Amino acid sequence: MSEEDLSKAKQRQRAASPAIYLVAAVLAAIAGFGTVYVSFAPSDNGPEPSGDEGSGEGKGSAQVSTGPLAGLNKGAMAALLVRPKPLDLPELAFADANGASKSLADWRGKVVLLNIWATWCVPCRDEMPAIDKLETKLGGKDFEVVAVNIDKGGPERPASFLKEVGATHLALYIDPTGKLFSKVKTVGMPTTLVIDRNGKEIGRLIGPADWASPEALALIEAAITAPATGS
Repeated sequence: MSEEDLSKAKQRQRAASPAIYLVAAVLAAIAGFGTVYVSFAPSDNGPEPSGDEGSGEGKGSAQVSTGPLAGLNKGAMAALLVRPKPLDLPELAFADANGASKSLADWRGKVVLLNIWATWCVPCRDEMPAIDKLETKLGGKDFEVVAVNIDKGGPERPASFLKEVGATHLALYIDPTGKLFSKVKTVGMPTTLVIDRNGKEIGRLIGPADWASPEALALIEAAITAPATGS
């Protein structure tokens, strides 16, 4: 390469440098935004920090020490978020398999496990038999599993799904509008809420879990035997 060619190459390199730096900066900004988005993405699972614990980053936050489910989010229930005090819920409306209107208020006086699911949700398929076993073991005058399907369309497909997975003890409830999903402000499927006798949320778990496990049974039994509180 001649001296003249070498000089021209250096000039092109200097001219290109600002553009290269600009592209690099943009990519870095995008990467930084992605990191922030992941770090602050909503997550409503796991132990909730106490008021003095700050932001409670990571899984090492202090365990909740109050509430009827305190200390019971362990083992198969480790991902459960325990509310330190019952949380008010908006009015939650859906329908039964015959299209009759239902709301959470219809179960006032019972502990409820509200499970939101869909036929296309693979984790829902995995956990549904365990939810059915939980209803079989503890369902009655004090407790009921209310499993609400959010598929679009009629009840035929979700009804077939329940039969297919062997969930024969669960009543079918549907919400084809999908409003229930947004009203409980969830971020994943399945989502399961533990609701006390006054219709307030005392626990939440996003994702599948073994609801027939000893830990799950102990948790629900604790909710059933918890002292009544004011509405």
